Amino acid sequence: MNEWKLIFNDEFDYEGKPDKTKWVHEIGGRWHNNEIQYYTDNLENAYVKDGKLTIKAQLENMGDRNHTSARLTTYEKFSFQYGKIEMSAKLPKGKGSWPAFWMLPDDIKEGVNWPLSGEIDIMEFAEGASKLDMHVSLHSKLYNHTIGTQETYVAKIEGLTEGFHKYSCIWTEDDISFYVDDLNIATFGKYIRTNGEKKAHGIEAWPFDKPYHLLLNLAVGGMFGGEVDDKDLPYIYEVEYVRVWQKN
Repeated sequence: MNEWKLIFNDEFDYEGKPDKTKWVHEIGGRWHNNEIQYYTDNLENAYVKDGKLTIKAQLENMGDRNHTSARLTTYEKFSFQYGKIEMSAKLPKGKGSWPAFWMLPDDIKEGVNWPLSGEIDIMEFAEGASKLDMHVSLHSKLYNHTIGTQETYVAKIEGLTEGFHKYSCIWTEDDISFYVDDLNIATFGKYIRTNGEKKAHGIEAWPFDKPYHLLLNLAVGGMFGGEVDDKDLPYIYEVEYVRVWQKN
């Protein structure tokens, strides 16, 4: 018997806007990390066609911003605790592009501030910074990038903007493991840091025992995306599917 049961999926086998029973657009121009895009719910920025979700960042005036893009979340549509999460995607080319596939806890919407809330980053990539470096990370109050202690791993992988690759995460009560094309690239434990040292395991170090929801977005510039070259726009982020399983 298969030990994994599929509990969420979008195969993008339809046309038009992302399925509103699964995805919610987050809209606006004020985000953390000094990003410069305005997220819209316009069809031009996020559309499904030919079996793929396309998130497109483009030059367009919106509010006080000159770039638009899309940020999708499953908050209030689908949340879960522990499981296997997977996306197949072709990442965008272009200096300043910052695609991500990640998770936030539901309680961040209910008054628990970041980084105490926690954050799980399954894939972050900045083609302009390095054409090879794909990041996976965990963030908590004690271990986060603002104080230089985050649990993170940089995988150097060729061809991420040339074809589709699988980005996966297996999240359990004791550890969180990350994969690219089924190859385990990093595992972060609840009790032991990656350098072998014992780690505090209270909520300030391990806020990962509660429901989380999914996010897909394409940022422009900012702390990770870096300098933007408008000649490289539009950026195109293509997703073949998103799936979540839990143990039977």
